[in-house]
Amino acid sequence: MHALLSRLRGPGLVGHLIALVAGALSTLSFAPYNIWPLGMLSVALLYQGLKDVTPKQAALRGGAWGLGLFVSGVSWIYISIHVHGNASPPLAALLTGGLELGLACFFALMAWLWVRFLRPQGPWLASLCFALLWFAQEIFRSWFLTGFPWLYHGYAHTHSALAGWAPVGGVWLLGVISVLIACLLTEWRLLRRPLQAAAVAALVGLFWGGGLLLQYVDWTRPVGKRLSVNLVQANIEQANKWDPAYITHTLELYRDLTYAQPPTDLVVWPETAVPVLQSQSLYFVDGIAANLAQQGRTLITGIPVDTQDEHGMRIYNGIMVGGSEPRSQYLKQKLVPFGEYVPLEGLLRGLIDFFNLPMSSFSRGPADQPPLQAAGYQLAPLICYEAVYPDFAAKLAARSDLLITISNDSWFGSSIGPLQHLQMAQMRAIESQRWMIRATNNGVTALIDPRGIIRQRIAQFQQEVLIGEVQPMTGQTPYLRWRSWPLIVMALAILLPVAWRRRHAR
Repeated sequence: MHALLSRLRGPGLVGHLIALVAGALSTLSFAPYNIWPLGMLSVALLYQGLKDVTPKQAALRGGAWGLGLFVSGVSWIYISIHVHGNASPPLAALLTGGLELGLACFFALMAWLWVRFLRPQGPWLASLCFALLWFAQEIFRSWFLTGFPWLYHGYAHTHSALAGWAPVGGVWLLGVISVLIACLLTEWRLLRRPLQAAAVAALVGLFWGGGLLLQYVDWTRPVGKRLSVNLVQANIEQANKWDPAYITHTLELYRDLTYAQPPTDLVVWPETAVPVLQSQSLYFVDGIAANLAQQGRTLITGIPVDTQDEHGMRIYNGIMVGGSEPRSQYLKQKLVPFGEYVPLEGLLRGLIDFFNLPMSSFSRGPADQPPLQAAGYQLAPLICYEAVYPDFAAKLAARSDLLITISNDSWFGSSIGPLQHLQMAQMRAIESQRWMIRATNNGVTALIDPRGIIRQRIAQFQQEVLIGEVQPMTGQTPYLRWRSWPLIVMALAILLPVAWRRRHAR
């Protein structure tokens, strides 16, 4: 053990390789594997590996850890670039690898900052600062260049006892607690001293036991009657989705699958289920909505919304309540780079097929849009990628009775990407203690309860309709009320003085 620890802490190549493998281990803590102890082990290995290295060596080690995480955890991006973007395998691999290297730089920066400014001597303060810096890295990653809020450490605890803390501080707090515990449990100087070891055990017990007890706290309460829902998963091939020759078949399929079901309060179609601009297809949607309304049913569908202004035509990725007057709809704000808009479009558009994907010229929807109004309730609408932004989703959820997310994960085939996406939707339900309605084109369509438990689901790549019930909820969890601000204030209040003191102590 001592020899392994020496190699891990040393500046040589072996330490970097251990960090690379440790980063890959972290992926096994997320869906679909859910082996959460491996996530804590992974963090502990990185923490120990930064104890005795220089800032430059720390950047390499942190980058190696991040590369291991993202190569193993988001390699599914290759599928969208190669299969749907028609890029050759070498080019798709190059673009995917470039993205993974770029994402690894966040951990390289975190490790450099830790060693250069924050690596204090005391094990308690060292562990706390490392956990808070980890949180700062995740916050920064959710914002920089529109953000890539994927594989946050707290998601590993969606199904562990720590999940009880999610309504208090969101996935961010779960990450801070988990990283703090992982670091403390490797501080041998503490564990060799009986009183200090007892303090560590008490803190771990407080977090773990507190999480268990908090799972029994009802931060929200039911309001109104339960709603019956009908979620249509049509399983349209991505290659056919925007094919003009296939559009009529798509519309008829959604119509027929919907009419074949017994009456429910809500009928939900997934993201861009209607593959025609709203101005050209409104007659179809409102016609079906009118027929359903005769049975007391309300249609909600994803649809590209086009508008005209002084700048010309704009197209938005939207979700609308069919037949509603005034029109209740929502326009997506968090767009996927290259999938929904092309950065540096004037330079990249047309270079390769991947930079010219169908419907990759969406505009960003306005901020502070109201919730959807349907069946007498307010629904927080999250379109695909938006469900992975914790604070963004919390802001919408705080004004709503239910969560609804529509998505199209067919871009990522049978990879682990859609299952990771589903896990994030579960976390949004836990954070807000609200039911989540999740309708997707090819899976996973599901109903998720306020504890994050999937009550019903349709397997991937199945053409099927899910019929179930959800309960609108009212009230706000602490996280909906305060979001990430308490942790941000804590991080600044602790990290900045420590960094200032260390810098001036030299």
